[in-house]
Amino acid sequence: MGEAPHFHIPIRHFHIILYLCPLYVMKTDNCHIPNFIARGLCVHQKDNISEMKFSSGCCKVSAETAFNGIKNMGTALQFDCIEVRFKNNHKDFFRLSPGLSVAAGDVVAVEASPGHDIGIVSLAGPEVMRQMKRKKANPDDAQMKKVYRKAKPADVEKWYQAIEREFSTMRRSLAIIKELRINMKLNDVEFQGDNTKAIFYYTAEDRVDFRELIKLMADEFKIRVEMRQIGARQESGKLGGIGTCGRELCCSTFIHQFQSVTTNAARIQQLSLNPQKLAGLCGKLKCCLNYETPVYQEILRSFPDHNVALKTKKGLAFHVKSDIFKSLMWYSYSNSPGNLMAVPVENVAKVQQMNKANQIPDNLEEFAISLENKMEDDRVVGRDDFSKLAD
Repeated sequence: MGEAPHFHIPIRHFHIILYLCPLYVMKTDNCHIPNFIARGLCVHQKDNISEMKFSSGCCKVSAETAFNGIKNMGTALQFDCIEVRFKNNHKDFFRLSPGLSVAAGDVVAVEASPGHDIGIVSLAGPEVMRQMKRKKANPDDAQMKKVYRKAKPADVEKWYQAIEREFSTMRRSLAIIKELRINMKLNDVEFQGDNTKAIFYYTAEDRVDFRELIKLMADEFKIRVEMRQIGARQESGKLGGIGTCGRELCCSTFIHQFQSVTTNAARIQQLSLNPQKLAGLCGKLKCCLNYETPVYQEILRSFPDHNVALKTKKGLAFHVKSDIFKSLMWYSYSNSPGNLMAVPVENVAKVQQMNKANQIPDNLEEFAISLENKMEDDRVVGRDDFSKLAD
């Protein structure tokens, strides 16, 4: 196969190369790389030239889909809606114009309100149906905005000019907010592809009156201004990053509806209540605490009741924690809390049955197993305040 056809678009002192294939590549020797990375472009250095390729995320290990590797899906699997990515995690669904065919990675011009916008196709084909179902979007919505065409060189040039303004606009907006003494945090600025409108994302603890701010920014930048408030989790998802697991943040990839996360999820999973370990980049409890909680709850339902103390002639033994992977329950005597004993689940049930029959064993050690490594007592909760981690 030969090299894909492309356009050379002169813009000041560099060239943008737009390949007419599902893989969008930009080569430039001097550009605003971070603003393009935020739109799904990965940077590779080659011969002192930055080469940008479209990617669904910044993580080295990308997520797989059920349709990866399928080349020809047939007409039965075609779908006239696509998902288009703009800046950071800003995505939306659009309906294709009749006769227009696109693939993931194509740069397209889409309908906006008002004017038009430029984005990169993030999903096309049958995957869009699943995504719309997850986001509860109606594919038959007559009000769904349309895809006008694949982006032309003139569209890309104007798109770049709009992106080029974002950093300076952000800095000037921060200065205006400081001058007006408005209690808000400006997180990001996203210009529309036609350079006529910008969305200003912000976070604020209280209600903000920014009518004067909008008026000043509209006069300063000569654009339509839209203020959009987001939460702490949405802020992390918009800015992106790498989590403690080494992968791209879940909130910047596949999480679209944020569920409440409480410390009860950590307790169910027998995790140490350490705010520094349980908090994500947003400063709130990690969303992934909810992932395995239902599994733990289901398995723990098959365990004996841990609220029931085990009666022995040596004293009462109280439950400390459970290990669902090894099917062990840890107990200690009330008069000797430091002496931890690992008791198999079936033996705990056996002792409880004996107690119900008014049979008291001599001690619990005869039902426990010996472990070479003693369990670390991580029940101690630090003095850190958990109130800031709550939703």
